Amino acid sequence: MAGYLVECVPNVSEGRRQDVLDQIQAAIQEVKGVAVLDRHADPIHNRAVFTFAGEIGAVAEAAFRLIREAAATIDLRTHRGVHPRIGAADVVPFVPIGETPMAVCVELARRVGRRVGAELDLPVFLYGEAAQDPSRKRLADVRRGEYEGLVQSIVDDALRRPDFGPSRLGPAGATAIGARPFLVAYNVNLRTPELATATAIARAIRESSGGLPAVQARGFATADPAIQQVSTNVLDTARTPLHVLFAAIEREASARGATVVGSELVGLVPTAALADVARDALRFEHLDADATIESRLLSRTFERWRG
Repeated sequence: MAGYLVECVPNVSEGRRQDVLDQIQAAIQEVKGVAVLDRHADPIHNRAVFTFAGEIGAVAEAAFRLIREAAATIDLRTHRGVHPRIGAADVVPFVPIGETPMAVCVELARRVGRRVGAELDLPVFLYGEAAQDPSRKRLADVRRGEYEGLVQSIVDDALRRPDFGPSRLGPAGATAIGARPFLVAYNVNLRTPELATATAIARAIRESSGGLPAVQARGFATADPAIQQVSTNVLDTARTPLHVLFAAIEREASARGATVVGSELVGLVPTAALADVARDALRFEHLDADATIESRLLSRTFERWRG
């Protein structure tokens, strides 16, 4: 499997203590051959998202070190935030880049999960394409009940036993490790004092409620009591492009007396997703990610590196 490139986008349950986030990032950067591409922290969610990439061996080692550092510095017994979570290193997905097969990320997730369970004595749940149990394919199902609900159910309920590691929770909780395609985390902020408005809009647009395909959504409060947020994960931007999602949220907000004040990405986005937006907005007959100078250059560099 040498030569394959992989992205890792771990979410850790800390968004307030910058010194802790610096320690976690340093643990990633200690690994030669890994590039940290982004770090996004939110104090209201009390959560941070790291994005790094490299060859599979280096990424596997960096992911393990991140989990180890997060487990040593974050205590779920005192953690409070609006985002669902089961652990210090809450979720660690591996994403194939370029021609890397999904099977490579599946094997990588299982290998790292096995090591985390054995060496760190942490419960590990495999999810996404790496799930060994179909009931764990969806991350929301793995996180059901969050840390507080999992404390007892991991002991009492055979269906909640981890794939690796002990059937008990310590201060660092559990970790969900998986493999998935690119996912775009995209949030839209609304001017309204009512969290119920954001929650209703999220319910209207998400696929599970009959809304837009490949869209997951929830309503969250922000630090500003006059601003609420519709937080989304877009699992496939070819099925629901970002501008289509934005327009749907804006339409639903207007119907409820709210206005959109802006939007944001959490982490990074594939160039193809932005090309889709530009193609529609500017009415290009043809436009894809390879039309940008940077993408073309990176593509040729990758071909020479692999060759």
